[in-house]
Amino acid sequence: MGNIACLSWGSLIWDPRTLPIQRHWFQDGPLISVEFARQSSDGRLTLVIEPNAKPVRSLWAVMDDMNLVAAIEALRSREGIPKSAKNKIGHWSSGEKDPNVIPDLPEWVRSRGIESVIWTALGPKFNNSDGEVPSVEQAVEYLRGLSGSVRDEAEKYVRNAPPQIDTDYRRRFEAELGWSPFRLA
Repeated sequence: MGNIACLSWGSLIWDPRTLPIQRHWFQDGPLISVEFARQSSDGRLTLVIEPNAKPVRSLWAVMDDMNLVAAIEALRSREGIPKSAKNKIGHWSSGEKDPNVIPDLPEWVRSRGIESVIWTALGPKFNNSDGEVPSVEQAVEYLRGLSGSVRDEAEKYVRNAPPQIDTDYRRRFEAELGWSPFRLA
């Protein structure tokens, strides 16, 4: 068993469901390049790692006492990722080669006494095309075109993302759609 951290920048933070984490999310995670670049099956534009985006400070939580395989499975289950898509949960342990998507992870891990880290590794997707990143204009127009409960859920997702997840797309959503972050009490 090891000290395992789960990184997040999106819905895990306000809706962990059955994800077995201890207490709460810390706000001083490693810098990660994320953007609202994945069109989900329910219509939301969700935050995913996007290497061309500016880095933002992620959040993290300590997983309950379990091994790395169990932690990966718990995150895969929470995210609704099929078992066949094993590469959609990122993981890294001390002593391994530095992960390209989170370059400062080894230093961050050492400074916190963590042995392993897991994160959701879904990529961009737009117009049913894996890997396609919508432009900010396309993202705004897409969200503007939503209606009813689909629009409500898309807005809720954007507004619930922690204020520190201050991406370029988020700033445009706020300016053009009025979707400012909900402030934590």
